[in-house]
Amino acid sequence: MLDLWYKNAVIYSLNVSTYKDGNGDGIGDFKGLTEQLDHIAQLGANCLWLLPFYPSPGLDHGYDVTDYYNVAPSLGTLGDFVEFSHQARLRGLRLIVDLPINHTSDRHPWFQQARANPSSPYREYYVWSAAEPENSTEGVVFPGYQLSVWTYDLCARAWYYHRFYQHQPDLNIGCPAVREEIFKIFGFWLELGVSGFRIDAAPFVVEEVRPDRPPTRRYEFFAELRNFLSWRKGDAVLLAEANVAPGELKHYFGDGSRIHLLFAFLINQHLFLALARETSEPLRRCLTSLPRPPQFGQWAQFLRNHDELDLGRLTAEEREEIYAQFAPSRKMQLYGRGIRRRLAPMLGNDRRRIELAFSLLFSLPGTPIVYYGDELGMGDDLALPERWPVRTCMQWTEEENGGFSSRAPEQLLHHLIQEGAYSPAQVNAIAQQRDPDSLFNWLRRLVEMRQSCAEIGWGEWTLPEADCHSVLVQQSVWESRSVLILHNLSHVECTTQIKDLSKGKKLTDLFGNRIYPSKPDAESAIELDGYGYRWFRME
Repeated sequence: MLDLWYKNAVIYSLNVSTYKDGNGDGIGDFKGLTEQLDHIAQLGANCLWLLPFYPSPGLDHGYDVTDYYNVAPSLGTLGDFVEFSHQARLRGLRLIVDLPINHTSDRHPWFQQARANPSSPYREYYVWSAAEPENSTEGVVFPGYQLSVWTYDLCARAWYYHRFYQHQPDLNIGCPAVREEIFKIFGFWLELGVSGFRIDAAPFVVEEVRPDRPPTRRYEFFAELRNFLSWRKGDAVLLAEANVAPGELKHYFGDGSRIHLLFAFLINQHLFLALARETSEPLRRCLTSLPRPPQFGQWAQFLRNHDELDLGRLTAEEREEIYAQFAPSRKMQLYGRGIRRRLAPMLGNDRRRIELAFSLLFSLPGTPIVYYGDELGMGDDLALPERWPVRTCMQWTEEENGGFSSRAPEQLLHHLIQEGAYSPAQVNAIAQQRDPDSLFNWLRRLVEMRQSCAEIGWGEWTLPEADCHSVLVQQSVWESRSVLILHNLSHVECTTQIKDLSKGKKLTDLFGNRIYPSKPDAESAIELDGYGYRWFRME
């Protein structure tokens, strides 16, 4: 029998180097992460997604890899990883590791050998052109920070292809040896206790590029990866980053035999449009228009992550609406399409709106992902470049360095917010763990409730209509059990009727454990505070 554990999981995403310094050298490591696993277990998450931790020059926050079979020396050793993996498993935590396999660092031994010798077998690992292609400026991923997707290498005397920065040459997926190498990498980490892989930039992983013809995509490679995982470890999963149009989603899920989990970028963008407008229509429209995942597929739902909040699938007018509400200053925006802020500052540090956003996240069909620090309401540092404002050090206590490291503050590798409303004195894990009314403990209860409502992850969902335009109503049904969830996206309180709500149903409020007696439809009004939410079990 297939183990579809991901259907009812809660994933916690973190960067090892910014989470906890365990040896006092000023950078987070696996020793420190292992020491803080109880915090994650206490929150109730049952899966960790680790951002890249491999050896790297660190020019792209670890996504420029120089060795896929090791741990960055600053983060520990493979032995430290295995101990961490063991301790995570003891706490019921599965591991998903981030795997950037569409490119390597230009310092990777494969690329160094490829550029030095045209006869090297590694030459075919990358994409080369004798002359600069005419379309060298098309397909730039980071406008304003990246000029081209082709760069001339003096040593190789040829141009090499890179979808991202020029220090990240793309691997050639059309090369059989590259595909075999990727299988070996998967197998290596599976043996060390990993339960899945986050496929970075999935559309570019399967993009076969040649300078003399248009690129093609080998979507069947996802099925090959899935088959490899199924034989090596039956419950291992693929989590893919693919911000693509609705018509392309079928290439990633397939018939349920390719990607297990796909980030719900379109839902995410329309969720923030709905929050900005304080009306449910954008989110409702998106949810009803998207194709539904196959039986073994699942959406991965999120609010914020380590990258910018990408709004590129919205119209220019819709982006401006969101900017006006959540990123009114140019320094808060990025690449002409996104926002480089954490969740709490975006929502004005308004506890009501933060709770509403998280409640929406956990109610959406799919698997929710929480970005480290957002469970505390951590802030961002807009003085940092590009996507770095949301990648500051985790805040554990109100002590110096927020309890992140015993090193002198000026010797920390990554930035820590020191002052203001989001400083460790105001926002830290220990204080919130002890405060029953903290955001952390509220979210812990929400995680517990979501895991008790398996209907959301497993069941069929519908969107009953409310007579109030600001209210989103969701109903999930699985094995004769039903959950009804309402969210008021407006700051104004309201009372709403739900169309077609079955008569004779008893509603139990899951937050307050309050039973509402069944009433005729004409009297089945439900009250909602401004930015309010209600979770009911229907019996």
